Formats: sequence, structure tokens, C-alpha cells
Amino acid sequence: MDAANPSSSQRAAGSSFYAAMRILPPPQREAMFEIYSFCRRVDDIADSNGPRPQRLTQLKEWRAQIDALYEGRPGPLVTGLAGPVRDFGLVKEDFLAVIDGMEMDTVGDIRAPSLATLDLYCDRVASAVGRLSVRVFGMECEDGKRLAHHLGRALQLTNILRDLDEDAGVGRLYLPREALLAAGIDTTEPQTVLRSPALGQACAELVARARGHFAEADAIMAANPRRAVKAPRIMGEVYRRYLDGMASRGFAPPRERVRLSRARLAWLLLRYALV
Repeated sequence: MDAANPSSSQRAAGSSFYAAMRILPPPQREAMFEIYSFCRRVDDIADSNGPRPQRLTQLKEWRAQIDALYEGRPGPLVTGLAGPVRDFGLVKEDFLAVIDGMEMDTVGDIRAPSLATLDLYCDRVASAVGRLSVRVFGMECEDGKRLAHHLGRALQLTNILRDLDEDAGVGRLYLPREALLAAGIDTTEPQTVLRSPALGQACAELVARARGHFAEADAIMAANPRRAVKAPRIMGEVYRRYLDGMASRGFAPPRERVRLSRARLAWLLLRYALV
């Protein structure tokens, strides 16, 4: 595979996702890399600076090829997903939900959505990915859906807080309108919001929501076989440390990006991979 056409595992390499998925048996690992590749490729469309109509057309083609895949006619974009769909019973609606989420970012720049819109966005771009993933992990259906709901939202809310400056740089602001108003911030202009002395108060709302979802996810994972929750435990612990680091650092500028050292990541891998 050449550099212009990286494999699914190459696309994931270097991410915390890759570190968590490495501990899975090969069939599960490769299925997760294919899911990750799908997510990265549609996300790249939503995040590109191409004309919006062109990006919407590209996402429409992904939607059409997902439909065709489930009709037994996989196109070139989704060939790698055929095996995971067959082997793990992946649900078409979850792939389409991810595309729906990317369309939310493509139609216009999201700025201070309502809490309801933010929750829908999190469900589409994160919890839908979780619903695909828990099938690969082998979790029981209902607990798997519940874990996808809570852990997906916990991870996405953490990402939103972690990417405040990056998102503002492209005109996006995912902090919910209700949290801004409660903090006394009456603008939705991203850079202005990030300069507000009350930003920390608005962010505290998302920190609390993320922690609530992490707690729910922990309870679900504790009640399930360890073999089925090794990978999500690692992802959860990595992102919980990001969240705790941001809460300790605060949100006043300059906001140094919270990272996890290689030593800490290696310790987490050993802690959960060997149980």
C-alpha cells in the first residue's frame, strides 16, 4: 500500500484509538481499523475547505455506496467494510448516522447549538461509531447500545473541550447556547467567546456532563466480561485523563493542549490488556 493510498491501520497509526485497538484479536482489530478509516474519510470531507456543495455531493456518494453495500454491491469506497459488516452484523443505520453528523458540519459551521442539537450531533458522530464498535467487541446488544450512548458522548464532549481553539479557527463553536447564556456570554462568535473571562463557567457545564457519561459508562463496563470491554476501557481512561487535565488547567488563554505521555499510555495498555 503506497503513501497516497494508506491502509486502514496506517490511517489510525499514532492515535489513541490505534493504541487501544492493538490489543484486540486480529479479526476484531482489522474490523475496527476499517470502521476508523470510514470515519476518518467522511470526517476529512466535512473538515475540508472545499465548496460546501462539492462536499455534500461527496457525502451523498458515501451514503449511496453504504446503501449499495447492504444490497450486496459494494463500491470502491466501502469494499473494506464488506467483511466487517458480514462478520459482525454491523447495522447500516449506524454508518448513515455518522454521515448525517458530518453533514451537520458541512451544511454550515456549527455555532453554539442548543443542548438538544449538540446531543444529536454527539449521537451521530460518536455514539453511532460506538454502536458499530460494540458489535465488534462482542458485547450483549442492550448493554452495548447503552455503553455506546454514554461513552460516545463522554469522548465527544471531551474532544469539543480539547479542540476549542482549533474549531474556533475554522469558525465553529460547539459549546451549547444554554451554557453560554448561563455564563453571561451573549455572543456566538467563536473567537469572542474564547476570549470571554466567563469561558470557564460555560465549559464547566460540558465537563460535568462528560463526567456523568463517563460514570455511566464505567458502571456498564464493570457489569460486562472484561474481554469485551478492554478496548473501550482504554479509550475511556485516556479521555478521562484529558478531561481531568483540562479541568485542572482551566480554560483561560493560553490553553496548552492536554496530552498523555507515552509512558502513561503504555501503562494504561498494560493495565487493561493483561486483565
